[in-house]
Amino acid sequence: MEKFLRVKDVAEMLSIGQSTVWLYTKTGKLPKPIKLSPGVTVWKLSEIEQFMSSLK
Repeated sequence: MEKFLRVKDVAEMLSIGQSTVWLYTKTGKLPKPIKLSPGVTVWKLSEIEQFMSSLK
């Protein structure tokens, strides 16, 4: 079962601010999020972990 992260969780995992998460998403540095509803956007945990691995 896939786990999902909200913007706050992604920011904490990457030790960056929430605005930086949105900037990285907009520029294509982070994987594309999934829009669940107008006010709810999530990222797949597996994709964020893969992104973190690529930074090493």
